[in-house]
Amino acid sequence: MTTQGRDLSRRRLLFGGAALSAGVVLAGCTSNETAPTAAQTKGAETGGNSEPGKKVTIGFSAPAADHGWIAAITNNAKAQAGAYADVEFKSVEAGADAAAQRAALSTLISQKPDVIVLLPHDGKELNAFGLEAMKAGIPVVNLDRAFPDARAYRLQIKGDNYGMGVAAATYIAEQLKAKGASNPVIGEIPGIDSLELTQERSKGFADTLASYGLKVANRRPAEFTADSGQQAATGLFQALPKIDAVWNHDDDQGIGVLAAVNQANRKEFFMVGGAGSKKAMEDIKADNTVLKATVTYSPSMASSAISLARLIGQSRGMSDLVELQVPKEIVLASETITKENASDYLKLGF
Repeated sequence: MTTQGRDLSRRRLLFGGAALSAGVVLAGCTSNETAPTAAQTKGAETGGNSEPGKKVTIGFSAPAADHGWIAAITNNAKAQAGAYADVEFKSVEAGADAAAQRAALSTLISQKPDVIVLLPHDGKELNAFGLEAMKAGIPVVNLDRAFPDARAYRLQIKGDNYGMGVAAATYIAEQLKAKGASNPVIGEIPGIDSLELTQERSKGFADTLASYGLKVANRRPAEFTADSGQQAATGLFQALPKIDAVWNHDDDQGIGVLAAVNQANRKEFFMVGGAGSKKAMEDIKADNTVLKATVTYSPSMASSAISLARLIGQSRGMSDLVELQVPKEIVLASETITKENASDYLKLGF
């Protein structure tokens, strides 16, 4: 099994356990069964691109729903496909690692769908599949985890990982400046370090902090799960007796971070989250925890991927663009959610 496969398998095992160290049990995790909100998908309204066209079969694959964000990706994709009378949705299991997903996708190619929407276990490892499908005349919509070769996809749609780091660092730096903090101590709790998306987020964070003359004092990777978040935060607290601010990359693992905060009674700092879960937005709005903001990386991108795959399969462009084809790449901006605007964004929380 690849290193990536071991990482992802471990995530599934970690998420399955409810009991955590020191007897702490994490409640409030994003449900893997939660249906997408109406705002996360966009129904087939009348007019424009929503008018029925040629029947399109869309193949879909994403990693197993081992945490709330991934679950929302699959749920949103299914719901969006169901909004169109001219779309047939075929989902294939991703398996435990990139190799298993690759095998499942080979079966999908043999079924000859019109378009394939794929969130790979690892973009680099599945790049060869994208090339194979494209050569077979099946357009590929590469979702979230990027293929490095532009020939491996017809459309790449993803969140702005570097921009997440920029947004988080900007908020933290401005808050510290407003507080008049001198030599502030900043902690970072990223997700899986082997993923390129995590590396991009950390680079955006470090680059932007540096522009303010700031830097990360201690960095403790987690694995996008609640219990790994608790473990990483506990290590961070042990390493830093005083903290001014923390960026936690992922709101699912943030549930564990907040549990560690309460367990250690470390509330001298403020925290920024990542992705934009409904639970995080509710906590930010209530303003009763150290979590004061989160930067978005919305799973609604899966809904958009299905809509755009449909247009690609029907040889149509986007009605609001002059061009006759769907663009080659779309990067969704990362927005900062605070107490002041949390109510506006709650409808998009997963």
